[in-house]
Amino acid sequence: MNARSTFVRGGAVAAALACIASLLAGGVRPAAATAPGKAATPRRGGSVTWGLEAETTGGYCLPSAQLAVSGIMVVNAIYDTLVTLNDKGQYVPYLARSVTPNATYDQWTIKLRPNVTFHDGEPLDAAAVKLNLDSDRGANPRISAPLNSFVLANIATVTVTDPLTVLVTTKTPWPAFPAYLFQGGRTGIAAPAQLNNPATCASNLIGTGPFKLQEWRPNEHLIAVRNPNYWRKGLPYLDKITFLPIPDGPTRVNDLEGGQIDVMHTSGATEALRIRDLAKQGQVTETESAKGSEVTYLMLNASRPPFDDPLARQIVAYSRNTAEINQIRNHNLFPLASGPFPPGSIGYLKNPGFPKPDPRKARALEQQYETRYGHPLQFEYLTGPEPELVAIGELIQENASKYGVKVSVRTEDQSSVINDALAGNYTSVGWRNHPGGDPDAQYVWWKGGSPVNVNHFNDPVVNQLLDEGRVETDPEKRAAIYQDLNRQFSKELYSLWSWQATWTVAARKGVNGVLGPPLPDGQGRPFPVFAGFVPVVGEWVAK
Repeated sequence: MNARSTFVRGGAVAAALACIASLLAGGVRPAAATAPGKAATPRRGGSVTWGLEAETTGGYCLPSAQLAVSGIMVVNAIYDTLVTLNDKGQYVPYLARSVTPNATYDQWTIKLRPNVTFHDGEPLDAAAVKLNLDSDRGANPRISAPLNSFVLANIATVTVTDPLTVLVTTKTPWPAFPAYLFQGGRTGIAAPAQLNNPATCASNLIGTGPFKLQEWRPNEHLIAVRNPNYWRKGLPYLDKITFLPIPDGPTRVNDLEGGQIDVMHTSGATEALRIRDLAKQGQVTETESAKGSEVTYLMLNASRPPFDDPLARQIVAYSRNTAEINQIRNHNLFPLASGPFPPGSIGYLKNPGFPKPDPRKARALEQQYETRYGHPLQFEYLTGPEPELVAIGELIQENASKYGVKVSVRTEDQSSVINDALAGNYTSVGWRNHPGGDPDAQYVWWKGGSPVNVNHFNDPVVNQLLDEGRVETDPEKRAAIYQDLNRQFSKELYSLWSWQATWTVAARKGVNGVLGPPLPDGQGRPFPVFAGFVPVVGEWVAK
């Protein structure tokens, strides 16, 4: 089924949603060795060990789970999403057979594939999908959904119309609704047996996906085995997949080189360069991708001192040495960012008005701040414990001292950083977010009052632009809205943009299919390396 006829009714909206195809602007770079997935006939059997950048300590009760890229990798193995993103940047049916809007985009009909079962043998039917959507939007009293309830707050009702059909009515027109059925791979469909038991929901993973949970020991490993009744006939090829959380990037590369793991991902430049060398030596295959890349940035907490004062935000913006840090730590591998939207996105602007470094202005603003408060600007920088991240914090600290600004560095594991960001327990934090795709997907990160607005600002201009962009279907008007949003961020400086992340996925020789097999129904291939996540359903090992 054609993706546009499935999701979009009318040429104007089709053009508006075609902004997703802008993700392709970044490109995918196979290195010296052949890129994964281009080997010959797949072989059944064997196992693969995946090195992840972090553990998902809160577990996998999907309505309440806090899933960064490593968690999404696990979810992708155990669960399927109703839609997926193909290599043309289109949201296409996956577990669903079709997802179709009415003429005004405030009703969406989801038709399911027949004869799909969960790992526990229960059928995937409309009642199960309704339970998932209701649980995600906070309408299941047995399951907490503190974050997702806001993400899907625009859903008014979910109704079963026949055993394989669900009708979703939204409070406003919502042309980007299919993007929320994917959410970067987060919106997996869980079995009723998992969602109806809050005591075990986080650890009793039951999906329809290619692998079934065998064992999870947090901070050690998660082991999943082949689902023999998977609806994609002939898949998966592997008998077993093991996920190992290895937060330290250089250690992950060492383990890949030494054979302790078979596949890994990283957004670190030093690791990417080492992997390039290993690929040239023929030890690994690797793919680098800037498609669907997130922006890396310094996120400021606008709800507490010192960054509730725009003057403090301006001091840091004008005194930054981002280009120097990118050269020292990233070897200039990553393109500098001018805003939250990647090149090619309808919201992208080459020059949205973001301040350029100006030492003289920074010093003058710092003097104003010291006169106002009686002391120099001082703040804490929160980051992960990886040596590369700590080194960036130290460079920020060293540069700030030139302007009389005092910066302390605090490190935590990734899950704790996320928790502190959500709770507002930080002043500044090194952050990575906002991959490409429909700009409406960023609504929940920036809307005032959202529990995932981790900047903790409530900007009436931003709120209005987000609301206008959500319902607008004219492509030119929609682009203008998100470009104005880009300009507003450059004016208020809630986040100080650094560079576009580039992800590297590397596999030992003999591991194939890392970028995934063709999608069902002739929908193309999976989107390659979306914000560090790739499908595991098509991985296989040679003899």
